[in-house]
Amino acid sequence: MWFWLSMITLLCWSGSDLFSKIGCRDQDKYAHLKMVMAVGLVMGLHAAYEVFIGGAEISVSILLTYLPVSALYILSMTIGYVGLRYIELSISSPICNSSGALVAVLILVTGGAGDMNGWQLAAVALVCAGVVGLGVVETHEDADLRALRQEASNYKYAKSALALVLPILYCLLDALGTFADSLVLRTLNEDSANVAYELTFFVCAVACFIYVVLVKKQPLVPKQEAPKYVGALCETAGQFAYIYAIGDEEHVMMAAPIISAYCVASVVWSRIFLKEKLSVRHYAAIATVIVGIVILGVFDA
Repeated sequence: MWFWLSMITLLCWSGSDLFSKIGCRDQDKYAHLKMVMAVGLVMGLHAAYEVFIGGAEISVSILLTYLPVSALYILSMTIGYVGLRYIELSISSPICNSSGALVAVLILVTGGAGDMNGWQLAAVALVCAGVVGLGVVETHEDADLRALRQEASNYKYAKSALALVLPILYCLLDALGTFADSLVLRTLNEDSANVAYELTFFVCAVACFIYVVLVKKQPLVPKQEAPKYVGALCETAGQFAYIYAIGDEEHVMMAAPIISAYCVASVVWSRIFLKEKLSVRHYAAIATVIVGIVILGVFDA
């Protein structure tokens, strides 16, 4: 089951990437905080459903236990939203989601390989190599190809240190969050952990609303905000599947790289909907990831 939950997470979070990019790439300097507001609101509504209808257990103790994990995820996502203003989705997503490779390394170093066979270890290596390779290809992309992609998408980006530092920070924080998640979920129920995360995100959304709308008097234009809420719905659905996939301690080393590979779908969506160009090397990296996912799926079956 962990494999299909990981794949659902992959598809939902790649959709979140796409719509978050659309919602954050305008020149509104508060777009990233408005994105936090959208995600927090949707997650807050889902948390209310889980508590009052689904019967999920929640308490101050659970909120505090999961708070370090929530903080790492929310901070990484906010930094990621900022980064979308400075860099293409097809670059930021692969770099951000190299975190799965870091998680696999952390778990392997701490003795988490378990009874994985050689094929499964090779598959994890393929997924990690493909994700990291995709990020490398993007950062070393030919200047002419970059210009062509930006011309097709009708959106110009300036290549800068900040543009690369932000997704790298996301990668590090997200990897720490995922690794901490796998540890905390050994003692915490997945439903409760997910509700704790969503409620924490909702509190952050309220804080952003107070700052952006009430203090800074920034308007909320429906046409500009709509993609953010579609992205928020995808993010919440992906999070719901993710918490169960990563909660399977026996398979977390395999689930984490698959989930991080949602950047592969994000690159494809960026090509189709945002008109960002891909090269042969992009497709080679994508194919590497797909082969790894197929191998993991075969062994899970």
